[in-house]
Amino acid sequence: MYDLTGFQRDLLYVIGGLDDPHGLALKDELEEYYETEIHHGRLYPNLDTLVNKGFVEKSQMDRRTNLYKLTARGQRELDARQEWEQQYLRETLSAA
Repeated sequence: MYDLTGFQRDLLYVIGGLDDPHGLALKDELEEYYETEIHHGRLYPNLDTLVNKGFVEKSQMDRRTNLYKLTARGQRELDARQEWEQQYLRETLSAA
């Protein structure tokens, strides 16, 4: 996961958190978070990268809509990332 961009990591979190993670739902969630338009030319190549790295599985909902789901590896990587982040948050909070 160390070689992913921040945008790709955010995509993983959003995919893991949505009940129906398809392209437009992901786009909407990220646009709300980033407070800017996310262009298809940014979203879909990054989704393809996550699929190619084995973090996300892509399937078809219908002829025009793809669904994205975390793989077991993707979930493990997110869990490990959260643990790593928490150790630093705990240290920061206890120092305050």
